[in-house]
Amino acid sequence: MHPYSLIMPAPIAYSLIATDLDGTLLRSDDTLSDRSRSALARAVAMGAQHLVVTGRPAPRVRPLLEDLGSKGLAVCGQGAQLYDAGADELLWSVKLDRELAWTALGKIEAEVGQVYAAVDQDGVDGLTLIEPGYQMPHPTLPAVRVERRDDLWTEPISKVLMRHPWLSDDELASSARAAVGSLATVTMSGPGTVELQPCGVTKATGLALAAGHLGLTPGATIAFGDMPNDIPMFDWAAHGVAMANAHAELKAVADEVTLSNEDDGIAVVLERLFR
Repeated sequence: MHPYSLIMPAPIAYSLIATDLDGTLLRSDDTLSDRSRSALARAVAMGAQHLVVTGRPAPRVRPLLEDLGSKGLAVCGQGAQLYDAGADELLWSVKLDRELAWTALGKIEAEVGQVYAAVDQDGVDGLTLIEPGYQMPHPTLPAVRVERRDDLWTEPISKVLMRHPWLSDDELASSARAAVGSLATVTMSGPGTVELQPCGVTKATGLALAAGHLGLTPGATIAFGDMPNDIPMFDWAAHGVAMANAHAELKAVADEVTLSNEDDGIAVVLERLFR
């Protein structure tokens, strides 16, 4: 080698880091640890881009992105929304037809009895509305209680959230898939969180759209998650990392299992990859 040749830095392992929020990047109190914050900052400083990919709608993600200092993109609403934090606008949004959602709920209740429902309204300022009997799985997230189910459909929505009085999340999700067929996509995104979203919309479709905007590919992507709704994202990305607290279905398809969200599982992996 010529004595004056430049020594080029080694390429980073992954150019895109896609992280779920609840049960993955965030601790149970909705905070981000200093260790995780530092690991992400180092990866970004080395050239990687961090992309939040979450079931939360854009209005519930905005404060977290502000805390992270992020002015870039975020995939929200299980892939139904591509949010630009810098411009505070949706670059892309898929609405769930309200009449179709009402029909799907009726089909599900014909199979399992009464469920309690909530909706996320579309838009950067959309509200989360909950009908009588529905309990928010995340009490820190704001929601508006309405008097009756009909009041859920007053504005365009991105998804429906469901809870059952006694069925487990797995049982409700399985019954809902059988009942709605191709009317909607059924996902399970966390404890007490079974959802209906537009048919064909998943975290993978949203992640692919965001990666396209960033000029990045599946081969350059590492993804972190904890629930079955993260399976399409793992299928799309080159490397999928499940948290120790992850659902068994996600662990079964993961390339790697790290520590739990409470034990800085994401930081452990990033510290290994971005030295």
